[in-house]
Amino acid sequence: MSTLERKRKHLEACLHGEVAFQKTTTGLERFRLRYQALSGLALSEVDLTTPFLGKTLKAPFLIGAMTGGEENGERINLALAEAAEALGVGMMLGSGRIVLERPEALRSFQVRKVAPKVLLIANLGLAQLRRYGREDLIRLVEMLEADALALHVNPLQEAVQRGDTDFRGLLARLRALLPLPFPVLVKEVGHGLSREAALALKGLPLAAVDVAGAGGTSWARVEEWVRYGEVRHPELCEMGVPTAQAILEVREVLPEVPLIASGGVYTGTDAAKALALGADLVAVARPLLRPALMGAEAAAAWIADYLEELRTALFAVGARRPVEARGKVEASPGL
Repeated sequence: MSTLERKRKHLEACLHGEVAFQKTTTGLERFRLRYQALSGLALSEVDLTTPFLGKTLKAPFLIGAMTGGEENGERINLALAEAAEALGVGMMLGSGRIVLERPEALRSFQVRKVAPKVLLIANLGLAQLRRYGREDLIRLVEMLEADALALHVNPLQEAVQRGDTDFRGLLARLRALLPLPFPVLVKEVGHGLSREAALALKGLPLAAVDVAGAGGTSWARVEEWVRYGEVRHPELCEMGVPTAQAILEVREVLPEVPLIASGGVYTGTDAAKALALGADLVAVARPLLRPALMGAEAAAAWIADYLEELRTALFAVGARRPVEARGKVEASPGL
């Protein structure tokens, strides 16, 4: 199956298939925010502004990586980029591998015309470092007019799709490539980074890490939908580190590295919990897919509602800024 056809089927699966984790949850439901009735704070004082990768975001929010290259990719990416520009949040593009393989796919990733100021993050699989070198990475970022590059690590997804399954020596390859002339992030795709993964990353000059925990979209389930038209190995597809656990484990090992929480962080209250547990930003992908197909206005409305819930949650715990939410959380009784 070509990369183009796989991307098209990924979108179909995410729109119509049962691709969310069925048993594994984010773990965020095991925590509750510490409500503060006498904070003496005004809602108007809550400022979501967040510095990240040399830019100032109006909220600690990234549109997560979704697509590009297939027939709806340009439509989706332009709508998301326009929404990001309007709201002052960041955006991560889908995997740019197809751009390196098929230059004609570039058009669906070119969003600067509608988002000249937005923080834009290019994206490529860590496994592709076997094929592509320093000049290729620089060329990808330049072609996409991106500000940074995320390298995603996804061994379970690749194994299920029978894709790039040789991850030997990739960290050494990455270490040899760094630093690059732009910020570099490492992320999972939705099955989570563990304490052991964080230890493997320790010492690398990374700009940020995205834990991309389990509990949202299972990309193993997506790949089984694409490959078989059904999920044949449901227990295998439930593997992963729940998002809340991933935040705690990675933050403990990498206390100074900016941390993005994604993977089922689908409400503003969940976002506040993620910030309280140690994240600096959150990212959301699949829930924005349908709004993006409706257009930029619908995508912006979804994000604006999410951010208003986050603002209210921070107000309720007495946090004027996202960083002040840190620690304002406790385990729910009985869990």
